[in-house]
Amino acid sequence: MKIAIGCDPNAADFKAGLIPFIESLGHEVIDYGSDDAVYANVAIALAKDVAAGKCERGVLICGTGIGVSIAANKVEGAYAALVSNIYQAERAQLSNNANIIAMGAQVIGIELAKRFVKEYLSLSFDPQSRSFPKVERIREYEMESRRP
Repeated sequence: MKIAIGCDPNAADFKAGLIPFIESLGHEVIDYGSDDAVYANVAIALAKDVAAGKCERGVLICGTGIGVSIAANKVEGAYAALVSNIYQAERAQLSNNANIIAMGAQVIGIELAKRFVKEYLSLSFDPQSRSFPKVERIREYEMESRRP
């Protein structure tokens, strides 16, 4: 898969540690940078490209992961899940079909982040699952809310 990754300056070293790990899993990584102190700019750019299908999934990082997840979720077609444990990383995909995960560099360590990313990237959403109607309702509302 093609994986987009981006962060704010506070998480640059964290991101630098994740990129070779993601590549070692056999994925191509597209780096959206880490120089912009306005984390929303990186999050929105990454989310737009993931939503457009230029990358299959995305990974966003800031201090807490909260800001980048909020920013990414403002982009139509982007579904970012903030993860801070392995179960959330799993369910981001299996229960929610999230196309982006967000993490906090000041909340979790790099080794945990690697485990979360590996778990998230190894799973696929099953449209036959009982979660499908819940996820579909989110998408329906997104379409309804953009109508004039």
